Amino acid sequence: MKILLFGKGGQVGWELQRSLATLGDIVALDHDSTDYCGNFGDPTALIATVRDVKPDIIVNAAAHTAVDKAESEPDLVRTLNAAAPGLLAQEAQRLGAWFVHYSTDYVFDGSGSRAWTENDTPAPLSVYGLTKFEGEQLIQAACQQHLIFRTSWVYAARGGNFATTMLRLAQERDRLTVIDDQIGAPTGAELLADVTAHALRQVLSRPADAGLYHLAASGETSWWGYAKHVLEQAKRLQPDLQLKASEVLAVPSSAFVTAAQRPHNSRLDTRKLQTTFDLHLPSWQEGVNRMLAETL
Repeated sequence: MKILLFGKGGQVGWELQRSLATLGDIVALDHDSTDYCGNFGDPTALIATVRDVKPDIIVNAAAHTAVDKAESEPDLVRTLNAAAPGLLAQEAQRLGAWFVHYSTDYVFDGSGSRAWTENDTPAPLSVYGLTKFEGEQLIQAACQQHLIFRTSWVYAARGGNFATTMLRLAQERDRLTVIDDQIGAPTGAELLADVTAHALRQVLSRPADAGLYHLAASGETSWWGYAKHVLEQAKRLQPDLQLKASEVLAVPSSAFVTAAQRPHNSRLDTRKLQTTFDLHLPSWQEGVNRMLAETL
């Protein structure tokens, strides 16, 4: 079994190199790889890479994820988040390979308070969300053997993330202000990678389980609740940790001006995933606690 992985340097891509290793040989690429092309801005070279490697599985963990910056460069974002994945899906179909892709809760408008299901109609608020939805559509149209995982609030122990930013700011400032009207589930890259490997093992023998799935840790919180949990857990893990911030104030999204509008409701209903693949998804607190124990 040969696996072609794009986006190896990202949070999810890094974890996928570990989780997919049990399935076969991995050719892992990034945008600056030299042996093969991992640059989504070069479609001709991307096609040549796929046809040379001849993978059984293509996994795309690459994307333009700078949500605010995306508003000022929509053509580039569409190339990276929609056109290139669609092209790879076409090549996967030609080879008879599986195609795995990651999408986002940003495909929804964030209205209401009910968790979004796979059958709900997307209505993106931003260039990022729109191009990720376009990518989903192109993949579904091009490749029958696909797995698309919509997720939310992704973090990893490797690289920067919301938790480490809150810890740094809490050591520098007397008071923190954090948004409390956006609700979702912090989801670890490690969980995404492990579920991906598990799902692939199943669909290789049960192709009918192909499709679009929501994948996020269980439970829900606001960014404010997330920040509070991080600071409290950090103190439990390191009682001598010096935090300057004496309070964490909850504020509405309107307190921060951003180029891209964020969805208020990022809840994802994961029942389809859990039923199809016989999974129990851990609480968001479990993953965050494990990440903090690793990084502190």
